[in-house]
Amino acid sequence: MRFYTKTHHYYCGIDLHTRWMYLCILNPEGEILYHKNLKACPENFLKAVAPYRPDVVVAVECIFSWYWLADLCAEEGIPFVLGHALYMKAIHGGKAKNDKIDSRKIALLLRGGMVPQAYVYPPQMRATRDLLRRRIRLVSKRAELLGHIQNTNSQYNLLPFHKQIKYKRNREGVVEHFTDPMVQASIQTDLALIDFLSKQIDQLEQLILAQVKEHQPRAFYLLQSVPGIGEILALVILYEIHEIARFQSVQQFASYCRLVKCAHQSVDKTYGFSGSKMGNAHLKWAFSEAAVGFLRHNPPGQKLLAQLEKKHGKGKALTLLAHKLGRTVYFLLRREEVFDLNTFLAA
Repeated sequence: MRFYTKTHHYYCGIDLHTRWMYLCILNPEGEILYHKNLKACPENFLKAVAPYRPDVVVAVECIFSWYWLADLCAEEGIPFVLGHALYMKAIHGGKAKNDKIDSRKIALLLRGGMVPQAYVYPPQMRATRDLLRRRIRLVSKRAELLGHIQNTNSQYNLLPFHKQIKYKRNREGVVEHFTDPMVQASIQTDLALIDFLSKQIDQLEQLILAQVKEHQPRAFYLLQSVPGIGEILALVILYEIHEIARFQSVQQFASYCRLVKCAHQSVDKTYGFSGSKMGNAHLKWAFSEAAVGFLRHNPPGQKLLAQLEKKHGKGKALTLLAHKLGRTVYFLLRREEVFDLNTFLAA
């Protein structure tokens, strides 16, 4: 966890919403200099902080509408701190809670150097990352529609499909597989949506692949040198990381990817684990998929998994392999080296 500890003459805490924002500006002694609810627009923000511009820092909790404020502060040269929503417990722990109280608490945390920082993703690659996340959502929706067809088939106790219907060439005769006209209409709807989503997904993939050649083509190539990481997983890992240099150690990177457990200990006793939801869910998914892909047509990788299963059990072995791949990707990007299987297995 990283805290913002720099000192300033003025500290501005903002409880930000889509249309409104509550500003609270404190001096180093903690006295309230400004405390008002304003419409969320650049003009109102700049007017409010204008008297304190020589040395003011702005903090806001990480919600979906922070993009415009971060970009505005960057353009105006105002220090901006993005607070990690899961760690900012002081905002949610009071007996009374409203926008006015929350904005003051954010300003107090900022003044005391206790704002846990989230990463302010720069605008150059932010839109592409969001588009990639949108693609993942569309793929999930397409899988849901394919699952509905299979479930309907099982619901009526019909013979299973001879071929995988996820491929368009194998969907001929799927509607006629059902006899009831209403069921046929339902399946026809699923197939129409699947075809439409597939077309949209293909277009998004081509657009994103063109963008990555402008952003980080070298890193994109290096990631694909790892067995099990293809174009899509490489895109997800690349855009979710942005710059590997922002992680000071491989342990910090593994924690961000949700590849490690965090123990609660006191007086040499362990009271369980927590923090499984803290980190980047997209990277967790990517490395989990990469671990499965790493084993495909890879006898040395399968031998490594067997060794892990023998030592740690079958349930934990695949998780350890994903962790090992995550550490490998960290050093691969830091050193800008192509993946080497012999080094990977020997480590």
